Parts: sequence; structure tokens; C-alpha cells
Amino acid sequence: MTPVIALVGRPNVGKSTLFNRLTRSRDALVADFPGLTRDRQYGEGKVGGRPYIVIDTGGISGDEEGIDAEMARHSLLAIDEADLVLFIVDARSGMTAADEMIAKYLREHNKKAFLVVNKTDGLDAFSHAAEFYALGMNTEPFMIAAVHNRGVSTMITQLLDNLLGPRDEEDLGPKEPVWGEVNLDEPTPEEQDAALEQEAQEHADRQLKFGIIGRPNVGKSTLVNRILGEERVIVFDLPGTTRDAITILFERKGKPYTLVDTAGIRRRKNVTEIAEKFSIVKTLQAIKECNVAVVVIDGQTGLVEQDLHLLSFVLESGRALVIAVNKWDNLDQEKRDQIKKDIDRRLEFVDYADVHYISALHGTGVGELFRSVEKAYKSATSHWSTNRLTTLLQDVVSEHQPPMIHGRRIKLRYAHQGGLNPPIIVVHGNQTAALTTSYKRYLMNTFRKVLKVTGTPLRFEFRSGENPYATEKLDSREASKARQLKMTKEARADRKRKRK
Repeated sequence: MTPVIALVGRPNVGKSTLFNRLTRSRDALVADFPGLTRDRQYGEGKVGGRPYIVIDTGGISGDEEGIDAEMARHSLLAIDEADLVLFIVDARSGMTAADEMIAKYLREHNKKAFLVVNKTDGLDAFSHAAEFYALGMNTEPFMIAAVHNRGVSTMITQLLDNLLGPRDEEDLGPKEPVWGEVNLDEPTPEEQDAALEQEAQEHADRQLKFGIIGRPNVGKSTLVNRILGEERVIVFDLPGTTRDAITILFERKGKPYTLVDTAGIRRRKNVTEIAEKFSIVKTLQAIKECNVAVVVIDGQTGLVEQDLHLLSFVLESGRALVIAVNKWDNLDQEKRDQIKKDIDRRLEFVDYADVHYISALHGTGVGELFRSVEKAYKSATSHWSTNRLTTLLQDVVSEHQPPMIHGRRIKLRYAHQGGLNPPIIVVHGNQTAALTTSYKRYLMNTFRKVLKVTGTPLRFEFRSGENPYATEKLDSREASKARQLKMTKEARADRKRKRK
């Protein structure tokens, strides 16, 4: 059983910094002001071949109101589900009433907890830690400086020894593999086929990862909780409640998924706080790393410019796409018809994506999202052989020939697949740079229809082969010029002789 370790403490004691150290990641946002972390953030770590799970939590002060009370409640839930609790205090600020309250809660609930005195860099650690013995934790405190990674490795090793027992030498695991040289030569279409087929199989066996994105206060966290069937992330009637990109592992009908709840993205001119800027960066990174992006639109406000910007970013990132129009249950029929008409008109550039009209609060239509997410992921990771794509290309060209350029017909010879997620079709021919946008769109729409690609962008790359006679033509022109120059010189010499 993999041990679960919860990090708790009052605000701004360094829980998120320690979380990033223990998971060797930057998943948790870190800034020098209290209350940045709100939702529970889960991460995985490993020391000496022994894995563990870490939970980062929001701060607990004891006098919370509003959204801070929700943060504290989720922190207490993390304590209840953890095998071990790291109670983190601040050596520079000293002991506070909030520290005493948390220590009392841990004792009353008989939790296995250890005291961690953080921010000891540049201090006499033992003298500054002395006052925390009054908390009655019954264990020697760990004295660390998480921001400088001092004492963290020793601490986690001792904690795992306490939980799992001392580590045997044979449990160290295999050594890191030694990587060989990489062949930089361009593979043949047959080699690409084999590699893509293997990659497609790996995608089929891999855990599907999809992200929930949208503007602030459109109901993303409510949708996440509805999908999971529990209050996993904080829901509050305040824009910007979610700050981190929260990664959640879950199962549905026996199949594993990875769900990412992201912070809302406002227009750039409205973003003033540094923390919000970092939240936006984390959201954009999450979009690039996920397989499918579920863009949530507020049905009450309708489609706005920021929604279009988000959809454009998803399209540029090449992610598969599903659109969910939320808060649909509170709209009258006239408003619904207006929104549908607006979506059909303004979202023509992502017409390949399924659109669902849902209510995350009541669960209406949420189950249908999975069908579209699965379908979009399957299309994004599909593999087609070179033979099939070339045959399809020849059929498409015979149905409608490419235009003529300077009296010569553009020739498209064969096609093969160049990548997955998004699918990339590479078309080889001559004068491909001169293909018109309308003909490229014709190819894309026909390929999408025949190959039944839905929910994902389909990208085309056009490559022209070099003309093997170009050098010979150049040489013949230069030889002709040399002959003409020689003849001119001889004629001039003849005229001079005649004059004499």
C-alpha cells in the first residue's frame, strides 16, 4: 500500500514549497502571501524506490469565513484520509494560536503526526524550535528549510522508515537506463507507419487525460465534483476560486482517467494579481499536456470574446476538443434558441467538436460528455496506413483536380501519416506551396469525412520533392552563355583583323 502524507498548517508556512520538493515538481503555486493554495493538490514522489503520495492543503487559521472556511474544511478532509500528517510550523513567526488549535485537532483524532519546523535557514534552528515542544506532539521535530531543500531528504527517508520499515539493499531497484545515440535521419514512410502504429497502441493503453477549462465562474469546479461524485474541489460563488491546476485520478466503469480542474482565464487587461498570472500559465500548460480539452461556456452570459480566445488556443495547441454549455437548466426557450444560433454561427472554425448543453449543478447531460471525450481521443490517436491514405488522396484528386499554376498542373503523388494527437497527414507532390487555401480545405474536409475524424483538428503538411533536373538545366544554361561569350569574342577579333 502506498502511504499517503498530508501537509497541514496555518497559511504561509511553506506547505506548497515542501510539496514541490517532495514530488520534485512545480505543480503547486508558490508565492509570498497567505491563502494562495485553496484546493487539495495530490502528487506522487519516490525515495529509494519507495513511492508515496503527498497532499498539499490550504492553510488553517481557526477564524475562517466564506471561502476560507471551505479551504479549512477540505484541509481537515485531507487529514482524515492521510496515513501520516506533517504538521508544518514557521520558525521565523514562532508559535501561534492557530498552531495550538491544529495540534489539538490532531491529538483528538489520534492521527499519526510529525512536527516540521520550516524556514530555519540562517537561524539557530534548535533555539527557535524550542517553543514548539509546548504543542505536545510527542516526537522530535524535523528542522528544515524547504525553499533551499535542506533536511527534506533526511526527513522523508526517516518517515518512510517509520511507516514501512527500514529499506533493504535489494529494494534499491534497477539502475537508470543508459541511453544510446539517436538516429537523426528522417525515417521512411514504412518506418513511420510502424512507429505510429506502436504509438497508437500505447495511446490506447494509456490513461486518458482531459482538462476542464473556461472563464472564471462558469461552473468548472462544480462540473468536476459532479463527474467525480464527491466534493473534491472547492465550489464557491466567487470568480477565481480555483488557482492551481488540480490533477485528479479516478475510475469510471472500471476504466482509469486523469481529470484536470484549471483556473479560470480572464482577459489580459483584467489580470492584475501576480498569483492570477501564474494560475493562467498553469492553465495554459495543462491544456498543452492534456489529450482532450473540455471548454465550459456560461449559458447565462452566452458566448463572449474570451471564449473564442480560449478555443483558438486549444486549436493552436492541437488538442482534441469538446464544448460544454453550462447552466442550461435556468434558461427559457428563447434564450436557448439564441445561444444555439450564436454557437453555430461563431464556432464554425471548430465545427468538428461536439457541443453539449448541460447543468453541472443538477447533472443534466454530464454523462454524455464522456462519450464525446472518448470519441475525440480515439480520433486524435487513430493510425492509418500509407496505402490507405495514398489511395484516398488519389480518389480525392481524381474527383477534383488541383489548380494549374503557370500552365502546369499541381501533382499530389502520395500521402502518409506524420503524427498523432493531433493527426498529421503529410502529402508529397510538386508545386505544393502553390496550393490554394480552398483546395487545402477541400482535402481536409474530405479526409475528415472519409476517415470519420471528429473532435480533433486534422493537420496537413505539404512537401515538394526537389527537381532532379534542376542542376542539369542550370549547367546547360551556363554552358550556353559560355559559348555565346566565346563566339562574341571571336567575332570581335575577326572585325579587328579585317580593319587592319
